[in-house]
Amino acid sequence: MSTTERPRILVVGGGYVGLYAARRILKKMRYGEATVTVVDPRSYMTYQPFLPEAAAGSISPRHVVVPLRRVLPKAEVLTGRVTTIDQDRKVATVAPLVGEAYELPFDYLVIAMGAVSRTFPIPGLAENGIGMKGVEEAIGLRNHVLEQLDKADSTTDEEVRRKALTFVFIGGGFAGAETVGEVEDMARDAAKYYNNVKREDMRFLLVDVADKILPEVGPKLGAYGKAHLEGRGVEVYLKTGMDSCVDGHVVLNNGLEVDSNTIVWTAGVKPNPALGRFGLPLGPRGHVDTAATLQVQGTDYIWAAGDNAQVPDMVGRRAGNENAWCPPNAQHALRQAKVLGDNVVSGMRGFPQKEYSHANKGAVAGLGLHKGVAMIVVGKAKIKLKGRLAWYMHRAYHGMAMPTFNRKIRVFADWTLAMFLKREVVSLSAMQNPREEFYEAAKPAPKPAAEADKPKAKAS
Repeated sequence: MSTTERPRILVVGGGYVGLYAARRILKKMRYGEATVTVVDPRSYMTYQPFLPEAAAGSISPRHVVVPLRRVLPKAEVLTGRVTTIDQDRKVATVAPLVGEAYELPFDYLVIAMGAVSRTFPIPGLAENGIGMKGVEEAIGLRNHVLEQLDKADSTTDEEVRRKALTFVFIGGGFAGAETVGEVEDMARDAAKYYNNVKREDMRFLLVDVADKILPEVGPKLGAYGKAHLEGRGVEVYLKTGMDSCVDGHVVLNNGLEVDSNTIVWTAGVKPNPALGRFGLPLGPRGHVDTAATLQVQGTDYIWAAGDNAQVPDMVGRRAGNENAWCPPNAQHALRQAKVLGDNVVSGMRGFPQKEYSHANKGAVAGLGLHKGVAMIVVGKAKIKLKGRLAWYMHRAYHGMAMPTFNRKIRVFADWTLAMFLKREVVSLSAMQNPREEFYEAAKPAPKPAAEADKPKAKAS
């Protein structure tokens, strides 16, 4: 950790906004003008739109993450959590991965903590649910699904088999629809290599409390996405919630009950709850309340953007909607981060702040290999695409939005190789406990019963 006397710009969070804001600040800043410090529990940024493809094996998991220290060589990168912020003293408390917490002074502050899964107190969810917010969860889901196929292929117990081959996905937004589409695709391919497992033996359920899926692309494309998934054998239940999933017994509030080893939770996100400990003004849903300049309301040295910020949508407000807010997606996060970075440098130099304003360019979603939906906004026109062409748009957009040239090349290389090589269907479930096999080999062998019962000789 640096002990420099230069002003410190503290970036709390190394996700999409934190990474791009820090890069922008370092690019605009003069040499030695300030120290940029990024604090995050992980040493890498995850490009979340690619998690469904990582879970399906279409992209290597390492290629959807960006190492912070490599991309930000001129910044301090601290692996830990900011637990509290004292605004009066301008001091943050950092809890590192190991060791005691310490105080870190700052002059300017960027809040970029992102969001966490939005959950509810449903019995059994914490014990049995699988999230899709991190690359670790995507890897775990892939290994878990393939492991269920291994179980089903090897067992003679019909109940065990049925539970292993039932996959429940809660949430029909981008994350849920894309994940079920990609995983169903992967499972369909993998079934070709099993003697006792066919696609017809599997059961996929997509559940959402809303009356439609994929609301981001509009009702018509959402209806197409639903019909497409149903055509592939996915059961879609709308206006339906999950009451419980204790021991994998899923109970839906429409009366349906199924047993499943795989319950994937993608029912939305919420701002990081740690924001409540920072003394910042929060909106009704827990987001940091910011002005259009991305400055936190009532401050001139704190900025926030991305999923943890409530940012006014100036385009919508100019059109007459006074309650328009920017949605939490990668499209806005990327552009907000650049404006935020410029404004931090301007604020440090005493220059005026620039307002963030961006018109929606549309939305794209992949539903498996060669399948997708896309809504592209060109001027006042909305172009709606579906099928293979929409899938190409999905890959092109996110491929170009992937941070760093290095990662772009790796992702496109994965896609290119997949055109000529078959999908990998290997389950590496042992990665969850990599030391287990060694422990079994190295632990002391138990003494034979006869020797253990033998009385000890008395000392002479």
